[in-house]
Amino acid sequence: MLIAVSAKSQKWQKGSFTDIKGNKVTGLIHDDLSGKGPIKDEGYIEFKDDSKANPYKLSASDLKSYMVGQDSFVVAHAPHNTTWTKKELDFVKVELDEETKLYVAEVGTVSGGGNGIGVRPAGGVGFGTGPYGGGYGGVSIDIGGGRGRKGPVQATYYYGANTAEMDQLTPMNFEDAMSDIMGDEQEVVDKIRAHQFNLGNIQKLIAYFKQVKEAESKRLKAESNPN
Repeated sequence: MLIAVSAKSQKWQKGSFTDIKGNKVTGLIHDDLSGKGPIKDEGYIEFKDDSKANPYKLSASDLKSYMVGQDSFVVAHAPHNTTWTKKELDFVKVELDEETKLYVAEVGTVSGGGNGIGVRPAGGVGFGTGPYGGGYGGVSIDIGGGRGRKGPVQATYYYGANTAEMDQLTPMNFEDAMSDIMGDEQEVVDKIRAHQFNLGNIQKLIAYFKQVKEAESKRLKAESNPN
């Protein structure tokens, strides 16, 4: 569903979206939104073709994915054992696009505000609201500013081959899940197994993995082109 919106002072970024028919459209995207979307219980973005065009809203069910800068977001339902308190259908960021993918969903600001999706088990027991709030094996992690926000943002991580198969990343499954995702880089896996990383410092692990992967890619390229 598309709904025209009035132009106002917003954080627009260059990006693109792919609709449910597979069509890709490039323009400007605003995704740090707190108002009502076109469809109840669905996340949405605002899009315009260029800086002078009138923006319109795109609901999650209109889209397969969208990109802003280097960040890619895909449409997802909450995993089978949880529900999202804010939206039934929303966007999750593809944090690592490996064979087993790592996704992250913002669940609001550390102060409790924002328009994050919220997470709770199917039984209705909520997770903690602090950066390391506990309960039911899940935690919310402070990842700094997210999707254009200035303040600290809490996030919940998921992993799986795709969004239909994703499960929540918890302290209990962290080592096995992250070792699977990062299995091509044994150096990284060894540090995970040595308990040098956990859910609380997952962003440092992601940065380290990308660094090692890039170095390995450069090494292989150099070997294949010795001259």
